[in-house]
Amino acid sequence: MFCDELIEHIDESDTLWIHDYQLLLLPRMIREKIPNARIGFFLHIPFPSFELIRYLPWREEILAGMLGADLIGFHEYDYVRHFLSSVRRICGYEHNLSTFVVENRKIRVDAFPMGIDYDRYADSAKAPEVKEKIQLFNNNDCKIIISVDRLDYTKGIFRRLEAYDWFLTRYPEYRGKVSLVTIAVPSRTTVEQYELLREEIERLVSRINGNYGTLDWTPVSYLYRGLPFEELTALYHVADVALITPLRDGMNLVAKEFVAAQHHNDQQGILILSEMAGAASELSEAIIVNPHHKEQVVNAIKQALEMPQEERRRRNGLIRSRISRYTISRWANDFFESLNDIKLQQDEQATKTFSGQLQEKTISEYTKAESRLLLLDYDGTLVPFAKLPEQAQPDPEIISVLKLLSENPKNEVVVISGRDKDTLHRWLGHLPLHLVAEHGSFFRFNSGDWKASIHGEEEWKGMIRPILDLYADRTAGSFVEEKESALVWHFRKSEPDLAKLRTQELKDALIMMTTNLNIGVHEGNKIVEVKSISINKGQAIRPWLEKRNWPFIFCFGDDYTDEDMFAVLPDSAVSCKIGSGPSNAKFRLGSPEHLRKFLSALSQWNG
Repeated sequence: MFCDELIEHIDESDTLWIHDYQLLLLPRMIREKIPNARIGFFLHIPFPSFELIRYLPWREEILAGMLGADLIGFHEYDYVRHFLSSVRRICGYEHNLSTFVVENRKIRVDAFPMGIDYDRYADSAKAPEVKEKIQLFNNNDCKIIISVDRLDYTKGIFRRLEAYDWFLTRYPEYRGKVSLVTIAVPSRTTVEQYELLREEIERLVSRINGNYGTLDWTPVSYLYRGLPFEELTALYHVADVALITPLRDGMNLVAKEFVAAQHHNDQQGILILSEMAGAASELSEAIIVNPHHKEQVVNAIKQALEMPQEERRRRNGLIRSRISRYTISRWANDFFESLNDIKLQQDEQATKTFSGQLQEKTISEYTKAESRLLLLDYDGTLVPFAKLPEQAQPDPEIISVLKLLSENPKNEVVVISGRDKDTLHRWLGHLPLHLVAEHGSFFRFNSGDWKASIHGEEEWKGMIRPILDLYADRTAGSFVEEKESALVWHFRKSEPDLAKLRTQELKDALIMMTTNLNIGVHEGNKIVEVKSISINKGQAIRPWLEKRNWPFIFCFGDDYTDEDMFAVLPDSAVSCKIGSGPSNAKFRLGSPEHLRKFLSALSQWNG
């Protein structure tokens, strides 16, 4: 409904700021309708860890929906970390400095701790209506603890009351000297569970008042309603302690409002704050507690009530200096500045995107050329990566496209792959094209026999293979592939964080072992490869580059092995990298699917 309504009113020049969990799917829906839309998304609740979100049967849909935005914001870095981990593990996208590249579009993820209208709360005590309420509330000789929340099971109101009950039991000397004012703002009143929660809270309030109350002292003053701004800020002003202990909370602005209201207060109130609230990472000078630890909350109440005014002022001063700078306006401005920045980066990247217009120009040059050289990588270029190498065999569609291209008498098609020659021969050997296996170790010209480019340089395998096998044994999901001229450790199916650690360990070990050998250690897409340094795709394509002065060359690849190929191409060649990352290629494409559509269009030209 949101998407359908928005589409009628927006275009690419508009900025959309989508908020909260109810609309997690909306960014992608808008992106599909308006591909170049400027979209920011902000989540106001905690983002769960991977260990929780992995249980959801629609986890991919949720993450894909959020990744439709250009900028994704959270209240604190813990939530950012959980999101990055989930996207990496579930969707397979790697991030660099909290930036993903999805379908050739940069997406930034960052923390923007939401602020308050600081001056409104800091200066509230100057208003006559607030002054009047302050005088009214100050007539009570008891110390006041306040608790302000929506009535929600995540806010921990019931546990808070249990802790206060235990406090009065443990420290009977405070009976008659302290009162808890609990304000529970009605929330989701039509939901049965919330009504049950309300009944439980009210029963507990009655029990506490019945057990400890006297004719002239009520332990708990319970209000099931919201308060006007004047009454709320007056209550902030007179409170000795604010007990804000949600079981889980995205931010919790009440904590910030309370401290801001102490600005002109001679008798400073002190904040007790749950470590499960997002605000705890900012307000570290508060008394931070685990809301599930009743004893800790009880001790915190006692500490807060007995804290000297000088210490209260010191703590609140440090908090106020922070929240007075990072206000609600600063929060919004920072978000939009980051959104503009990521859109600028996208625009810069778009100039290198092998777009529809560039593709049409390339097809036009292709049709005019009397001879053409087509250089194509295989894995990650012609076909997507698979969890197991043998699963990435070509499908009938790409076979048909390659057949049409290679049968054209004006074309010479070369597939240059890291695959072994037997696999390439089995998958593509029936086509009239050239094959290069193991990055240039073996060649097959048209339908001829395979030829090796080097001989007798494989003695090092006996030394290196045991190391790779050891890391395969230590890293679940990984395995070793042996080629005639290379050894490859694959970790696509391994746990990402463990694989990252093992990769660095393995590279360090291999580099030390191979210092004086004529072999190199290379990290690719979910692989570590060890091979002769004299073999690379740049050398591999030289026989075709030197064959004639080609009027048309295009070259497509996706990883570090293809950079050697891009580097030796003439300036007139069209080179394109599939995916993200730095590259010598002139242009970029988002995925093998995009390349397939282009090659399919190209293959339709018979001339």
